[in-house]
Amino acid sequence: MNPLSLIGRDTPLFDEDIAAHEPALTEQVAGSRFLVIGAAGTIGQAVTREIFCRNPAALDVVDISENNLVELVRDLRSSMGYIDGDFRTFALDAGSTAFAALMREPRGYDYVLNLSALKHVRSESDPYSLMRMVEVNIENTLSTARWAQEKGAAKYFCVSTDKAAAPVNMMGASKRIMERFLMRESERLPVSMARFANVAFSDGSLLHGFNQRLAKRQPIAAPNDVRRYFVTDTESGQLCLLSCLLGQNRDILFPKLSERLHLITFADIAVRYLAARGFEAVPCSTEAEARANVEPLAAQGQWPCYFFASDTTGEKDFEEFYTQDEDIDWQRFASLGVIRNPATYDAARLDHFLNEINRLRAAGTWQKADLVALFFHLLPDFAHKETGRYLDGRM
Repeated sequence: MNPLSLIGRDTPLFDEDIAAHEPALTEQVAGSRFLVIGAAGTIGQAVTREIFCRNPAALDVVDISENNLVELVRDLRSSMGYIDGDFRTFALDAGSTAFAALMREPRGYDYVLNLSALKHVRSESDPYSLMRMVEVNIENTLSTARWAQEKGAAKYFCVSTDKAAAPVNMMGASKRIMERFLMRESERLPVSMARFANVAFSDGSLLHGFNQRLAKRQPIAAPNDVRRYFVTDTESGQLCLLSCLLGQNRDILFPKLSERLHLITFADIAVRYLAARGFEAVPCSTEAEARANVEPLAAQGQWPCYFFASDTTGEKDFEEFYTQDEDIDWQRFASLGVIRNPATYDAARLDHFLNEINRLRAAGTWQKADLVALFFHLLPDFAHKETGRYLDGRM
C-alpha cells in the first residue's frame, strides 16, 4: 500500500533538497557522533535510519519504549546491516537519573537530536497528563539541551510542530513554549528545529488506528470536517536531518506548501485507505450502527465507517506552519521554508514559568486551570480552544 497515494500525492516532497545536499550530508554524518533521543517513535526511527544509512562515526539511540527499540534494531539490521562506528541502544526515559548517568560517561557527541514528545491533543484532558506534557515537551528539552552543551555538541536539534504556530491547544502551546526556551539556550549552543505536518500512519495517529481497526475487525471513525497536511515517515526523517545538519542557529524548518502538499480530510483518507485494502467505505449514522455492521458488511467487501463533525477541545480550524510576524527565508531550499529567529525571549517570564511548575509539583496537587494560566502568562496571545469534549469520548 503506497502511503503517498492515500494522502493525495504521487511524488516525495524533499528529494530535490536531499539530492542537492547529499555530499554535504554524507560527509557530516560520516565524521560525526550522534545521540538520538526518542529514537523509537515513528519520527525517531525515520531520523535514525537517515543517520544510520550514512555510516556515522557513532550512533547512540535512547527511547522509553523497550519494544520499539527492539523493532528499530531489527529493522536496521534487516535493511542496512551494520555501520563501521559504534551503535548502542538504551531503553531510558530522558528525564531519568539513569539517563543522567549515561550522560556522565566520557563520550562526546557532535549532534544531539531530541524527537521525544507528548504529541496528542487528548493529553490535555486531565491535569496529570498535562503536567507530564510539560515535563517531556519543555523540561526534558531544556535538560537534554544542556547535556548536549556539556557533551561538546556542535548542534542541538528538537522537533516542534505546526500546532506551535498560533496554538489553540495545550500540546501546540507546549511546543511554542519549548521554542521560546530554546531561543535562550541558543546563546550557549546552536539549536535548530522543524515544524511538522501530520506524519501519516505514525504510531498512535488516527491513520495508524485504521490499521488497528481492520486487524481487530472494528469500524473506522474519522472527522469529516478536519483537513490536515501530511508527510510520510521517510519525509519526516529527511526534514529533521536537513534542519539538524544544514539549519543555522535558531532556524525552524518547515515544508513549503505547493501542489504536492495540500490539505486533505481524515474521512477522505479513510475512503482511499479502505479501497486500497479492497473494501468500499459505507458511512453509518451512529457509532452503534457502525459497530453492529462490521461482519455483515465485510462479507460483501464493504466496511462500516462513522464520519462526524469535530467538536473536541484543541482542534484547529486550519493548519499553518508560520505566522505573519515570523521572518521567512523562502530561497535557501527548494521544498522547505526557514523561519529565521532572533535571540529574543523574556527571561523573567521563562523563569516564572519554571518556578511555578516546580511550586505546583512540590504542593503535590494541581488543577488544569493552574497550568492553563501559566501557559497564558508566557503566551498572552494563546487562543486556547476549550469545548469541554475530548477525543477519549469518541470511538
